[in-house]
Amino acid sequence: MKLTGAEIFVKGLADLGVDVIFGYPGGSVINIYDELFKNTKVRHLLPRHEQGAVHMADGFARASGKVGVCLVTSGPGATNTVTGLATAYMDSIPIVVFSGQVPTPLIGNDAFQEADIVGITRPCTKHNFLVKDTADLARVMKEAFYIASTGRPGPVLVDMPKDVLMASAEYAMPKEVKLRGYNPNYEGHPKQVESAMRLLEEREKPVLYVGGGVILSNAAAELTEFARLLGIPVTTTLMGMGAFPGTDPLCMGMLGMHGTYAANMAISHSDIILAVGARFDDRVTGKIAAFAPHAKIVHIDIDPTSIQKNVRVDIPIVGDVKDVLKKMLKLAKAPKVAAACKKRVAPWRDEIARWEATHPMRYKQGKGKINPKFVVEKIYELTKGKAVIATEVGQHQMFAAQFYKYDKPRTFLSSGGLGTMGFGLPAAIGAQVALPGALVIDIAGDGSIQMNIQELATAMQYRLPVKVVILNNGALGMVRQWQELFFDAKYSQTCLPQIPDFVKLAEAYGAAGFRATKPEEVEGVLRKGFATPGPVMIDIQTDPNELVYPMVPAGAALTDMLLV
Repeated sequence: MKLTGAEIFVKGLADLGVDVIFGYPGGSVINIYDELFKNTKVRHLLPRHEQGAVHMADGFARASGKVGVCLVTSGPGATNTVTGLATAYMDSIPIVVFSGQVPTPLIGNDAFQEADIVGITRPCTKHNFLVKDTADLARVMKEAFYIASTGRPGPVLVDMPKDVLMASAEYAMPKEVKLRGYNPNYEGHPKQVESAMRLLEEREKPVLYVGGGVILSNAAAELTEFARLLGIPVTTTLMGMGAFPGTDPLCMGMLGMHGTYAANMAISHSDIILAVGARFDDRVTGKIAAFAPHAKIVHIDIDPTSIQKNVRVDIPIVGDVKDVLKKMLKLAKAPKVAAACKKRVAPWRDEIARWEATHPMRYKQGKGKINPKFVVEKIYELTKGKAVIATEVGQHQMFAAQFYKYDKPRTFLSSGGLGTMGFGLPAAIGAQVALPGALVIDIAGDGSIQMNIQELATAMQYRLPVKVVILNNGALGMVRQWQELFFDAKYSQTCLPQIPDFVKLAEAYGAAGFRATKPEEVEGVLRKGFATPGPVMIDIQTDPNELVYPMVPAGAALTDMLLV
């Protein structure tokens, strides 16, 4: 039976197991919207901006582990997805964005709402397609989902000209995908794994450096068992938070520019680093020449291009981290291996404990202005660490990373690689769609939240009970911090004197709004906000002079931390 391209698209989504998409209609995809109107299997959520739609699909994917899906029209609808695609690309998040395109004969003719979205997105997608024949559409959809979710995950774009959606063809969804030249290697080489374990058995100061790849491969359980079995201290990247329990005594917290003193000192004095699903980002390494000067480095990653990219690696292991950790666990469980390692590493753990005691993460909350770190700790206390936390980007993002303990994967959603302001609210909406029963909180800054604040209307329309906590310091806080520390406190264009009344703004959207201006009001306002049904915006006016510490200045070594 022949179907139109639009019918193939909707049936294809259902056959691929997609039950929800985030999309914005337009002329090039109007035929699809006509089919969506009639279908009963695929739920469609309407954001207020295409960038919001992509971040929602991204948040849905991060929270659920499934592929997030987004649908937009041609031209500006498609170009509005670029920031979301780049965000997902940097953090290896599996999403598929379907864009409408002008009819095939008009491509290249500067037609109305035409943009070369395939060319534009080539550098920020794992792969992209331009579908030229209706008969190819189902196959391309299958391939797009396969590419997005296999190997190192990432975003895929499928561009669909309007005439392809209107023409008819036989529906033919392939049962499996085989792509020439695309064969991700999931199995770590046993010899390399054995070499890594032999090296580990020779060393006294090991560190597990854990990235988002552990979460993406669902390997948190294996990682936790391995670390505890051998007694190896763990530090995580921003993307790796939740891959290892933040409350575990072995957890040193985040490392890098705003990492803990103990984690940065441990990396700098370690004699072996086991890097698991992490990519040695410059915010982690600081000055490359001074990074881990005494350590041999074992790097486990499914993407071979990530290995040796930024730092020298002594033992590369290409493969899925879950597979590699299982193999390492098997070797670690051999007689006496784990016990010997624990005994050998004990003095090292004591040394790290002394660093933790010397410079713990701390702050003072007096009777004056509200300290944003106090707010984050209060959120942790009230939610008992069981909320899903999304963030925007800035100081509040670092406070959320430093003062909330994440014990489970997929509970901390943040734009790590690209650092996208405006990510948090739509990502929280996507997460709330994926996890309807969860308490989802967007910890935001007053600058970032205004980037995509219109998505509060989306939360209201679908009664998604997202709670937004704004740490309102009247500034673009992180840039202001850099200006204060490195530009003689010349606050060029980082103060925001014209800030909306967020309580009234929330009410204008139909949501509830609350405000705290004094420390003694914080707990009550948070309790009230979290207990209020539906979307809530909580404006907490915080001290603009509170900075993020520790801080490693750009280009400095991890040991050159600025401390409180």
